Amino acid sequence: MIQINIIENSLSKTVEELFSIKMDVLLEHPSLDEHGDYSTNVALILGKQLDKNPKEIADSIIHKIQLNGNLKQIVSKIDVAGPGFINFWLTEEILFIELSKIINEERNYGSNDHGKGKNIVIDYSAPNIAKPFGFGHLRSTIIGQALYNLYSALGYKVIGDNHLGDWGTQFGKLLYMIIKEDVSDLSIDKLEELYVEFHRRAEQDSTLEQEARNWFRKLEEGDRQAKQLWQKCIDISMAEFSRIYDMLNVKIDYAYGESFYEKIMPDVIAEAKGKKLAKESNGAWVIDVPGIKAPLMLVKSDGATTYATRDLATLKFRKEQFHPVKVIYEVGAEQSLHFQQVFAAARLLGYVDEGTGLIHTRHCFKHGKMSTRKGQTVKLEKVLLEAISRAEKLGSKETSRVVGVGAIKYFDLKHGVQTDIIFDWEKMFTLEGDSGPYLQYTYARAKSVLKKSKETITVDDNLFIELAPEELAILRYLYRFPEVIKVAANTYNPNTICTYLYELAKKL
Repeated sequence: MIQINIIENSLSKTVEELFSIKMDVLLEHPSLDEHGDYSTNVALILGKQLDKNPKEIADSIIHKIQLNGNLKQIVSKIDVAGPGFINFWLTEEILFIELSKIINEERNYGSNDHGKGKNIVIDYSAPNIAKPFGFGHLRSTIIGQALYNLYSALGYKVIGDNHLGDWGTQFGKLLYMIIKEDVSDLSIDKLEELYVEFHRRAEQDSTLEQEARNWFRKLEEGDRQAKQLWQKCIDISMAEFSRIYDMLNVKIDYAYGESFYEKIMPDVIAEAKGKKLAKESNGAWVIDVPGIKAPLMLVKSDGATTYATRDLATLKFRKEQFHPVKVIYEVGAEQSLHFQQVFAAARLLGYVDEGTGLIHTRHCFKHGKMSTRKGQTVKLEKVLLEAISRAEKLGSKETSRVVGVGAIKYFDLKHGVQTDIIFDWEKMFTLEGDSGPYLQYTYARAKSVLKKSKETITVDDNLFIELAPEELAILRYLYRFPEVIKVAANTYNPNTICTYLYELAKKL
């Protein structure tokens, strides 16, 4: 990581000295190994600005840098390619220093303390209470955990929050059905069945929606029977979710849920009214958000709170409890308008510290939003068990679990966050392409080679061994890992890591 900063700073300083222009020069890794370790198109940019030949600009930059001699310790060669790209080759000494770090630091290689003393909250997974863990929640769960791991590696104190959907009118619907049908033996499947049945009946009887609203109001008012049944729904659901998280090897710090903020919501409503941000509209209370046509619904005309009320209360709590520099919501793209409204309203209300970033990753899911009310949920557990079953031919029970679940997770993560996914079992389990099993196989093969190796490498800063061209090509790729972690975190795209690992595996 140090070498890229040195080269970029040297380039920026050189551009300013030669052309009296201040600019941040950015390096990238060329797609072809023969073009070096780093490349920049700064000469092409300057050529357009100054109406000069980019190749001549690139030559003058190289000449100036070589005269200064600042890069001799880390750069062995600089040249100009094509219309004006400047390419840099790192010295083998620098590469071996990185190899020493890799051997010494092992699993910690790539980590740093850049974010030390700073908090980041990541809101992810968030399945709905009283519903099976649907396949549609996989992306949020897996991407959220990956972002958690990335920012932890960069030294941040990361707070993972499983913002469970445990509040709202849907619980009025369940309470109505449980009492109406006098159901005592509840399970997650039974709760789903009751929810679907409510909507089937509501299509024939429009008064049921009001019945549901009445029961949710009772829940908000603390009705004892409503509270007891609601808590039972939560206990059943949390047991179900724990099983799925264990299968995925996912652990989330907190699971406050929407109900946790019930006691904070009255303050949010009062403050919005007190600051003249909320206004009455047809019996409801709304907040007009600058730049957004649709107002944010704070309180419904029947006095019930909304998702927005609870999300504002959540941000108020997170500011007071964690003072995060960034809050990341790993939530589907269909919630884009909602979060635009909430983020803007939160800033108006002062629920975000100045400078705090509010990020909605907006992941996509090709199969569309699945509807529990119509009984269309694809259960995540069923998909995971199918994946494990398909991996049974590859080894033991434990191996099939690791390979099967790993295939699902990698297939999800290798796609860009905002890229549609087309589920494909064959691509997921191929041992010859961009897949989890292929990477796992490559890892196992590499570990086997190391285990059989009789040569012991002494690890120090003077490490230097003769390498074949193929081995040197691997070394020229390994040192990029810390940069990849930083890019993946800054762009909220764990697929950057997947791409790096796949390209590295192909070189082994």
